[in-house]
Amino acid sequence: MTALPKAELHVHLEGTLEPEDMVRFAARNGVGLPWRSPEELRAAYAFTGLENFLSVYFQGCRVLCTREDFRELTVAYLQRAAGQGVRRAEMLFGPQAFLDRGIPIGEQVGGIVDGIDEVRETHGIDGALLVSAHRHRSEGDALELLELVRPWRERVLGIGLGGAERGNPPAKFARYFDAACAEGYRTTCHAGEEGPAAYVTEALDACHVERIDHGYAAAENPDLVARLADEQVTLTMCPLSNLRLHVTDDLTTYPLRRLLDAGVPVTVNSDDPAYFGGYVNENYQAVTDALDLTEAEVTTLVRNSFSGSFAHAEELRDVFEELCPKASDVSRCVGS
Repeated sequence: MTALPKAELHVHLEGTLEPEDMVRFAARNGVGLPWRSPEELRAAYAFTGLENFLSVYFQGCRVLCTREDFRELTVAYLQRAAGQGVRRAEMLFGPQAFLDRGIPIGEQVGGIVDGIDEVRETHGIDGALLVSAHRHRSEGDALELLELVRPWRERVLGIGLGGAERGNPPAKFARYFDAACAEGYRTTCHAGEEGPAAYVTEALDACHVERIDHGYAAAENPDLVARLADEQVTLTMCPLSNLRLHVTDDLTTYPLRRLLDAGVPVTVNSDDPAYFGGYVNENYQAVTDALDLTEAEVTTLVRNSFSGSFAHAEELRDVFEELCPKASDVSRCVGS
């Protein structure tokens, strides 16, 4: 898997915080944690579902306090990703949890872009930042977040929406996405993880997003599957996350291959890898083993990761030539 160049489109930067670093940052910043060691912390990762996971996840967010913390977190993830063959990483990041604690947006985003620039120079990986709002909050809060990141417009590639789906349908944030589109951001939305297939449709029709994060439930609706294939809407699926949060209890029944066979541009990603037991290569390996994917199917997933990214076609020319050396142009490689 490492030899294959790939892009990662669905990874939460806060979710790459390894237990050892959480404990280290907590000590450095004087933040108390309910766990006394990395081992005790790992034992808490037996999640019963998304809301249980989020309670632990937000505890971890508390230890990130300074620009240097955000830089170190970004560097650690991007270096690990580069070691797994990732050439481009579009990282989701939710500033609201940190703004609540009085950490200025400049400290957060500044540290992240410091890390992106550093690892681009040292490891050649192209990192991009997607700012994500929390859907359990109000749309007004999300719109305020857009205002706060405006000074960083040149370094924020896209806007997303994440968090607990239940009771928080995408349409609740239609004006937020409209405003993001008006400012030229690329857009993506979590839908169809714990929420129904109807949330995927709503994200497309009410919010007009370009990409769907997860989209697991879409497989239950044949008409929606046909639409996703026809419109070539990328799904950023996360097998180990879905397994650990009991979205599915068996990867042998995971709908990735059925979606792929139907022509949906599915991708494989790690979501919150420090919490779910695997980065992007472990996710590829898990779903390949469970579904007995062929080499050609894995290559299609890899191609989808680049064609579904928010990079310009010219930025992807070299990697597509590497993946499809006999293709005369990028479009032939993407469609092959």
